[in-house]
Amino acid sequence: MTEPVPLARVKELLVEEAARRTLPREASLAQQHAELFARLSGEATEKLVAELRTLPFVDAGLAVKIADVLPQYPEEIRLLFSKERLALDEAQVTRLLEIVAQHR
Repeated sequence: MTEPVPLARVKELLVEEAARRTLPREASLAQQHAELFARLSGEATEKLVAELRTLPFVDAGLAVKIADVLPQYPEEIRLLFSKERLALDEAQVTRLLEIVAQHR
């Protein structure tokens, strides 16, 4: 199984590749998307994902989603967890929002 890749890391990889060669159209569009929507640097994203992973109810995929979206409101957290078989309580939602706020 492969590890999910945060948007900030995708951005870095595509920028590196674009420096070496002309990117195909799809890769160029992916680079534009990553540059537009990646809000943290690769290093900051890695730190956020690592901190989120210390929580027992956050797996790698959810940590990356949270780092990419940087939710500000409880509803956004609940939306990200809506497909999971886990119902978060208020303390868990608050803890997630606190961690994200520290890394904004």
